[in-house]
Amino acid sequence: MTTLPGQPELIKAAAPAEKDEAAKAPSSWGAQPHVVDLRSDTVTRPSAAMRQAMAQAEVGDDDYGEDPTVNELQRLAAQLLGMEEALFVPTSTMANLIAVMCHCQHRGAQLLVGRESHLHVFEQGGVAQVAGVHSQVLQDLPDGTLDLDELESTVRAGYGSRYHPRSVLICLENTHSSAGGRVLPLAYLREVRLLADRYRLRIHMDGARLMNAAVAQGVAPAQITQHCDSVSLCFSKGLGAPAGALVAGCREFVAEAWRMRKLLGGGMRQAGVLAAAARVGLERMEETLQRDHSNARSFAQGVWELGSPICSVDPSAVETNMVLVKVAVPWLSPEKLCERMQAVSEEEVAETGRAVSVRLFPWAARSLRAVWHCDVSAQDTQLAANKLKFVAEQCWRERGAAP
Repeated sequence: MTTLPGQPELIKAAAPAEKDEAAKAPSSWGAQPHVVDLRSDTVTRPSAAMRQAMAQAEVGDDDYGEDPTVNELQRLAAQLLGMEEALFVPTSTMANLIAVMCHCQHRGAQLLVGRESHLHVFEQGGVAQVAGVHSQVLQDLPDGTLDLDELESTVRAGYGSRYHPRSVLICLENTHSSAGGRVLPLAYLREVRLLADRYRLRIHMDGARLMNAAVAQGVAPAQITQHCDSVSLCFSKGLGAPAGALVAGCREFVAEAWRMRKLLGGGMRQAGVLAAAARVGLERMEETLQRDHSNARSFAQGVWELGSPICSVDPSAVETNMVLVKVAVPWLSPEKLCERMQAVSEEEVAETGRAVSVRLFPWAARSLRAVWHCDVSAQDTQLAANKLKFVAEQCWRERGAAP
């Protein structure tokens, strides 16, 4: 367990996983399916320790800076991230938008970002819609990095030009979701920092899953963020809190970020009830995330050893809590495979003795994604692997061949 300064005593028992009401519906064979939800690490329920901390949280008006629980979380998070200050906000999407708005204060400023990055693909184009910022996208490499030569040539192409948008900001994502939770190497971050300094650019890190990266690399989060001007952090993903995120940077940056949060409607008044849960997530992140990473590696290894012609996994690419499963046959789509993993049949119960419903996310044209989190145990992981084996063999039999 990670110990933070001034950490209060909290109960140690974790809340039992609450299963979706849909799983409690009666089935034709009379069994309630055991649900293993691997769609995302956003589906977690607050632990008993979080619920207790929320119930007991001392609160005030955070918009006036008077919520002591929020203030303490911001102080601890800034210290952990090696930043001067931090600001608690509702979501990571807002945290990223605030950062872009603070760094790119002139309409038409340009940020450089990966084509498959969360900020570019999954945040409603807020940097354009709200901030009036132009995104120059670069191709992400398989490990989540950007090609440094391409990055520099893109910067140089418009450097000093009166015709090109003025590049102001480089946005990185760590861990990189679309790359399957890959961790950005520290040496790479140093090179990006040197490049940014040469051209007087700033760096923002979308660190929604930054703590996964720190745990995977065995380093303090500040060793990662030292190469950035600002960073966002999500509490409702791997850290398991019900809501909340923050954005951190220098004192002047956070003062401006407060104004942008106000503009976007992100002031939450008595937000200490949420900050209390976020703090518990921070305190327990090391043991939680190490377990998640171990379970993800175990699943990936099991799929690889299965050797199925239906699906495959590269275990060497599993660095944190995500596994991308490639669907290897053209006649089965990721969407259909996800449907079959979630469905439960009498044949499955008869053959395996268990009714298991596994929820996965169809990720790309030929892949699906599984994400581990605090509500998925080692036993759940094994059940998910067993279910994939059963479904793959069933699909292969239906094609008139034996695996």
